[in-house]
Amino acid sequence: MSGVPETDPIPLAQPELGAREEELLLDVLRSGRLSLGPMGERFERAFAAWLGVADAVAVSSGTTGLHLGVRALGWGRGDEVLTSPFSFVASANCLLYEGARPVFCDVDPETLDLDPAAVEAALGERSAGILPVHIFGWPAAMPELEAIAARHGLGVLEDACEALGAVDSEGRRVGARGNLAAFAFYANKQMTTGEGGMVVPPDPATAARLRSERNQGRAPDMGWLDHGGLGFNYRLSDLAAALGVAQVEKLDQLLARRGAVAELYAQRLAGVDGVTAPPAGRRAERRSWFVYPIRLGEGIDRDAVIARLAERQIASKAYLPCIHLFPHLRELGYREGQFPVAEAAAARSLALPFFPTMTEGQVERVCTELAWAIRSR
Repeated sequence: MSGVPETDPIPLAQPELGAREEELLLDVLRSGRLSLGPMGERFERAFAAWLGVADAVAVSSGTTGLHLGVRALGWGRGDEVLTSPFSFVASANCLLYEGARPVFCDVDPETLDLDPAAVEAALGERSAGILPVHIFGWPAAMPELEAIAARHGLGVLEDACEALGAVDSEGRRVGARGNLAAFAFYANKQMTTGEGGMVVPPDPATAARLRSERNQGRAPDMGWLDHGGLGFNYRLSDLAAALGVAQVEKLDQLLARRGAVAELYAQRLAGVDGVTAPPAGRRAERRSWFVYPIRLGEGIDRDAVIARLAERQIASKAYLPCIHLFPHLRELGYREGQFPVAEAAAARSLALPFFPTMTEGQVERVCTELAWAIRSR
């Protein structure tokens, strides 16, 4: 047990930061190079080496990474891209930024990832690509989706923002298959830079384009006020990169600790009626634990459970809503009932507190209070 008083709040997420992060942040502050300095390049090299890819391009967020990926694939007005309705909204917004249309397809009932059969059924004359989301750290069915893309000449952009460290059905790390892939480092992710992201390019030419467009369209040999084309301010500061370097150094340990907390939850929730714990993986796949999303049974009032947990100083959240039902996506003609698997998951999913430093005592307390909150309905 943790020895922490039961009245102490348990947050939904909490990054693990320590002396190494402080050391590298101070190095940047003392250098005077707060942006476009050596720490950013160091972070890119360290991340690429850990992932096992040739290159990686640091950006200001996972969203900006997805946007640059859409542009690199040439998706734009008149194009349709098949993607998941059970996701964070950035995976659809990044298409809208360029005038492309997200075509939503239902998800697999176990993994909650894009269902390849649904993708095949939704193909049309304007289909230009597939944007799979590795939701909640579970690797999408990439071999099947890549086969569909190859048969129909489609581009692929992987939203790996929740899946750093996941291993797919062929034993390969998510983001290392040779597709464009975007990662995110918000404070609740497997590793954090506060705000920030990374794009994995498939080749050197794409890497050069990404680096130019993240920096206002400048090439490396251009002056500060020269621009070779349209670009954006999507740079990652060296301060954020310093956090990234420190986090990559201990990423294996962070992932292992998250896995251990997930295992504690699975053991403790096995005896809680009305709760389905998230599966750890199947076949050769290995999940990378981003959040801990349980599914509540039919007839359980999720909002009431959240409120009761809050009374006991335990944070929880309905996670995730279906994005096709947001107002700006309803304008494209989407409505309730179109994607029943995704909508059922959205109605019943609940994220519990989850972070690498979570103790056995905290997990025990969350599960005990969850059982009470369900019984009290």
